[in-house]
Amino acid sequence: MTTKRDYYEVLGVDKKATAQEIKAAYKKMAIKYHPDRNPDNKEAEEKFKEAAEAYDVLRDENKRARYDQFGHEGLNGAGGFGGGFNGGSMNMDDIFSMFGDIFGGHGSFGGFGGFGGGGRSRGPQKFRGSDLRMRVRLNLSEIASGCTKKFMVKKDVTCPHCKGSGAEGGKDATETCTQCHGNGYVVRSQQSIFGMMQTQSVCPTCNGDGKVIKNKCSHCQGEGIIKGEELVEVQIPAGVAEGMVVTVQGKGNAGRRNGINGDVQVIITEEPNKELIRDGNDLVYNLLLSFPTAVLGGSVEVPTVDGKVKIKIEPGTQPGKVMRLRGKGLPVLDSYGRTHGNGDELIQISIYVPESLSKDEKNMMEKLQESSNFTPNASLKESIFKKFRKLFD
Repeated sequence: MTTKRDYYEVLGVDKKATAQEIKAAYKKMAIKYHPDRNPDNKEAEEKFKEAAEAYDVLRDENKRARYDQFGHEGLNGAGGFGGGFNGGSMNMDDIFSMFGDIFGGHGSFGGFGGFGGGGRSRGPQKFRGSDLRMRVRLNLSEIASGCTKKFMVKKDVTCPHCKGSGAEGGKDATETCTQCHGNGYVVRSQQSIFGMMQTQSVCPTCNGDGKVIKNKCSHCQGEGIIKGEELVEVQIPAGVAEGMVVTVQGKGNAGRRNGINGDVQVIITEEPNKELIRDGNDLVYNLLLSFPTAVLGGSVEVPTVDGKVKIKIEPGTQPGKVMRLRGKGLPVLDSYGRTHGNGDELIQISIYVPESLSKDEKNMMEKLQESSNFTPNASLKESIFKKFRKLFD
């Protein structure tokens, strides 16, 4: 198994690089290792592909954020998470399309086709609808168990009158584009510092469709889409966290003229819990004990995400002690949307000291104060100081 290099290292940029710096770095790499400049050079070919893969991820805010958080594993989305570059899902046409976007066309140097020597025609393009974004607020219980949310989303939908074709009257309402001859792109040659450069770009007449509509649909004016709404169901996996994005593929805006639907990206927002504090996959609860309970011990109830449970308090429990309820935290979610066990719940012990006392209570405390057993010894002071010091390590 080969190990992928860090994408920032591939492009030679810092992790804080701006979008323009990333684009410039890729442009430099693409020119250097372009197959037309390095014929029959397998090493250059691999570097060309590697740079394209790195740029495809780092130019996209969502992919870059997942990569920064989870590394390469975070780009193989599953269980509702976005997919990203999948180590082979990008063919050479996609790479040359991206290369062409930077130079203003679908580019190859000197008019050669690169690998295999043939031209790289992508054919008529499928229009892609835009993605939609929304936020969902989840409470701790929903995060712990996972849940299903339903939204009525206002979006572009396929025109029911023309069934998305954009044409009025069926097949006879369209004709092959005369400028691109149905290919969806046009080829231009121009002189550059590298010699003659041939570019392919989207046909300006048919916008890449390869066909021209003679009779436009009266309902959608030839777009193939109209404004509408749809009920979208989102499966939220257990263990999600603030800022994570769950992607519902194909439920975004419909693509023009029976194109590809966009996605719905659901951004997770956590509602604060009144009793439990989240720390990664662990939960923290501050247990305020009465002075007698701390001294004598006993049984108390504490909240968990599944409801209240009883725990035993040992006699002589000290403030600052941390008790651990194993497995009572939140599910551990990996970058594939799968869970692996649970975190823990940590019980932080505090002791309640009354702010005022009755006369009898005060007399009782004064008697206790005279007892050496209620005076902290040197070893106890040292133990408490060590615990205190750990807070600053």
